[in-house]
Amino acid sequence: MIIGTVGAKTIEGVNNMGRFARFAWQSMIASFRSSISPCTYPLIWTQMNIIGVRSVPVVMITGAFVGMTLAVQAYDQLAGMGLEEHLGVLINISVVKELGPVLAAVMLAGRIGGALTAELGTMNVTEQIDAVRSMGTDPVRYLAAPRVLACLLLTPVLIIYADLMGIIGGYFVSVVQLGINSRAYWDFSASGVELWDVSIGIIKGLFFGVAIAVISCYKGFTCKEGAHGVGQACTEAFVASFISILALDFALAVIFKAIYNTFWQIKSLV
Repeated sequence: MIIGTVGAKTIEGVNNMGRFARFAWQSMIASFRSSISPCTYPLIWTQMNIIGVRSVPVVMITGAFVGMTLAVQAYDQLAGMGLEEHLGVLINISVVKELGPVLAAVMLAGRIGGALTAELGTMNVTEQIDAVRSMGTDPVRYLAAPRVLACLLLTPVLIIYADLMGIIGGYFVSVVQLGINSRAYWDFSASGVELWDVSIGIIKGLFFGVAIAVISCYKGFTCKEGAHGVGQACTEAFVASFISILALDFALAVIFKAIYNTFWQIKSLV
C-alpha cells in the first residue's frame, strides 16, 4: 500500500515536471515570436505598465529599508574594530549582489506572481482560455508570452531601483544618523564595489523575472475548478516562485564565482 502510494506520487510528480517543462519551452518560443511581432506590442506594453510601473513604489521601499537595516546591524561590529568608515562597502556589496535582487524578486513574486496566477486562473475556470483556443489563437502566445516578456525586461530595471534606494538608505543611516564621514564612506564604497558586482545582480534579475512569470502563468493555466482552486494556485505559485528564486540565486552565485576566478587566473597568466 505504501509502495503503491509512493509510486503514484512519484509518477504524478514526474508528469507535472514534464508538463511544466513543456509549458516553459512553449512560453519561451512564443515570447521570442512575440518580441519580433509588432502586433503584440500593445499587449506587452500593457503588461509592462501593470508589472513594472505599479511595482516601483513597493520595490523602492523594500530596497531602502534593506540598506537602512544593514547599516544599523553592522555598525557596532565594525565600530568595535575601528572600521566604521568601511560600512559603505559592506552595505553596498550586500545590496547590489544579493539582498537587493533577491528581496526585490520576492516582492515581485508576491505582488505580480499572485496577480498573474489569479487573472489567468479565473480565465481558465470561466473557460475564457478555451474560448481563445477555439478561435484559432494560441493562448500561450496571446496570454503568457506578453507577461513573460514584461517580467524579463522589467525585473532587472526594478532591481536597479531597489539597489539605488538601498544605497541611499544605507548612506542616510550611516552618515546622518551614525555620524560616519561622508567622503570616507563614498571613497571606500567606490573602491570596494565593482561594475561586476552590480552586473551580477542585474543578470540575476533576468532569470528571476522569467521564473516568476513562467511559474505564475503555468499555475494559472492549470488551476483547478472553483474559487478554491484559484486561491490554491496563487499560493502554490508564490511558494514555487520563492523557492526557485533562492535556488537560482545559489546556482548563479556559484557560476559567477567560478567565472570570476577563471577570469583572474587567465589574466594573471597573461
